[in-house]
Amino acid sequence: MRLENIIKGCEVTGIRGSLDVGITAICNDSRKVVPGSLFIAVKGHGSDGHDYIGKAIEAGAAAIVYETEGSFTGNAGVTFVKVAHSRLAVALMADNFYDHPSGKLNLIGITGTNGKTTTVTLLYHLFMAQGYECGLLSTIANYVGTRRTETSNTTSDPVTINSLLSEMADAGCEYCFMEVSSIGVEQDRVAGLEFKEGIFSNLTHDHLDYHGTFAEYLRCKKLFFDNLPSTAKAITNIDDRNGSVMVQNTKAKVVTYSSRTIADHTCRIIEQSFEGMLLRIDGREAWTRLIGEHNAYNILAIYSAAVEAGADPEETLVAISKLESAPGRLEVLHGPRNLSVIIDYAHTPDALENVLKTLKGIDAGKHLTCVFGCGGDRDKTKRPEMAKVAEDYSERIVVTSDNSRSERTEDILDDIRKGFTQKGLAKAIFIADRKEAIRTAVMLAPAGSIILLAGKGHETYQIIGNEHRHFDEREITSEVFADIETTE
Repeated sequence: MRLENIIKGCEVTGIRGSLDVGITAICNDSRKVVPGSLFIAVKGHGSDGHDYIGKAIEAGAAAIVYETEGSFTGNAGVTFVKVAHSRLAVALMADNFYDHPSGKLNLIGITGTNGKTTTVTLLYHLFMAQGYECGLLSTIANYVGTRRTETSNTTSDPVTINSLLSEMADAGCEYCFMEVSSIGVEQDRVAGLEFKEGIFSNLTHDHLDYHGTFAEYLRCKKLFFDNLPSTAKAITNIDDRNGSVMVQNTKAKVVTYSSRTIADHTCRIIEQSFEGMLLRIDGREAWTRLIGEHNAYNILAIYSAAVEAGADPEETLVAISKLESAPGRLEVLHGPRNLSVIIDYAHTPDALENVLKTLKGIDAGKHLTCVFGCGGDRDKTKRPEMAKVAEDYSERIVVTSDNSRSERTEDILDDIRKGFTQKGLAKAIFIADRKEAIRTAVMLAPAGSIILLAGKGHETYQIIGNEHRHFDEREITSEVFADIETTE
């Protein structure tokens, strides 16, 4: 594609060189530059792409897009395009380069603190089961049809997003379901994308290490709905106190869902067990293998999205009854002594409370052990709040590491410790080694009890410093179960 076509729609403030240049690839990572590439220098939170312009030119970049002047100007044979906002330019140029792929799909995005991964994953499987070819962009993995690719962020960078959307369109996909994070919105990663539906799940305490304040966190979530076109639908959970706030300035058609009040789509839990829930959705009864009030909301969200996209309500409920939860979301492992180990991704106070309340609600008489930690280099204010939640709902608590990253695990545990009362400390054990913490929790658990492993969910690694170490809680739990069977 010619450079002059790639920069259309961008706020260009200066050009040096010819725009009649053929571009073979587009990237904002100098390590991915090949001859003929367009390299877009973006100033990030950890590094500045402007520092790598020289390397991009050495690798054969045909053109450079930048925001800040520097020593790289004046290189012969390379076109330089200065823009007002290079981060926004990446998204718009990627959209142009890949020929506006989101417009060729029914792109449905979901934002909120909790439930994003479960909702998009269930939507993907729901529509695939009904015969549609679909794509998925999620925290766990990206899918083009049935082909899986790994992912490292909730919302990928714009080049990756548009490249995958283009692959989906070429593969004949009709739908794509996408997690949209507040950070992704704030960093313009979804700018230029044409969403057909936007879904809001809930808003609770998270990412304040990045956003600084809850108000700013809310603003970034709301911006997603502010930017939806009039042709789209904004589907919102009005039981959340910010559900109406999210859509108050949207141009899209507002659709509401609720389990407590009158809404366009409603749901009630009739009964539940560890095997699943019986729900009443829009007056019809439906069974789901998922459990918990928070999953009732997730089910209602996917039902609402499907019906608003034109799906038959009855057929949708039948398909929902066959769905499994996303990996690492209330995943149950049954073991010796009638023990049940629950693996869940809950890593915020609200998510942890939802899971613990669900487990207690199903069988309040069972002894419950909660194993949890908090990630390093992330919002520190939620650490004592996690402790309080665990204390309120658990008979035993094992506090351990999560992804400690560059922080000392002991420092993280000290922050968590501050949230316990004396009563909580009396039933808490602090074990920095997460594998040993899991082993201890399971070995000490009374027969017939429940052990919740919170925080890792689908992840099969731990991040210690800059190193990703293999760590799969399913494997560890199976090893402990085998040890119990051997000794008994």
